[in-house]
Amino acid sequence: MSTAASRLRSDPPPRMVVMGVTGSGKTTVGEALAHAISATYVDGDKLHPEANIAKMSAGIPLDDADRWPWLAKVGETLRQRPAPVIVGCSALKRVYRDFITEQAGEPVLFIYLDGSRKLISKRMHERTGHFMPTSLLDSQFAMLEVPGKDENAIAVTIAAPLDEIVADIAARLAGGPT
Repeated sequence: MSTAASRLRSDPPPRMVVMGVTGSGKTTVGEALAHAISATYVDGDKLHPEANIAKMSAGIPLDDADRWPWLAKVGETLRQRPAPVIVGCSALKRVYRDFITEQAGEPVLFIYLDGSRKLISKRMHERTGHFMPTSLLDSQFAMLEVPGKDENAIAVTIAAPLDEIVADIAARLAGGPT
């Protein structure tokens, strides 16, 4: 058995990112998972500079010039916080995930929240108090590069109730059946 496999059977990975398009449940799942596995959760939205928040609030998608400093902050947070730590971050492109991992200085497990546009749009319409408008959902799906089999990532469906999603992730982190 590899060291990584034996580590997963006893402890959660030290650095994780709950990723997906806006409205996929990164904060909700990340907070619940952190509680379930005794990890720290950091909301990646809180790592954005004010200019990014203002841009997204106005319905303007971020470009890479906006994203790189934020992604560096995500990686820095993963590197500096005591393990295990989970950050919620869209991490839509492979190059972003590679950059976050490089900034973290250690392997990062990406937990991809997989859901249909219809389901996520419905959830976005039901949520309150979030700066990201539903109008940006199409741009997020257009950018999304689903993690490949060669990446350090797992995919979980978000169609199930929250407790089942968290139980599925926790079991997979522990090396149990999915």
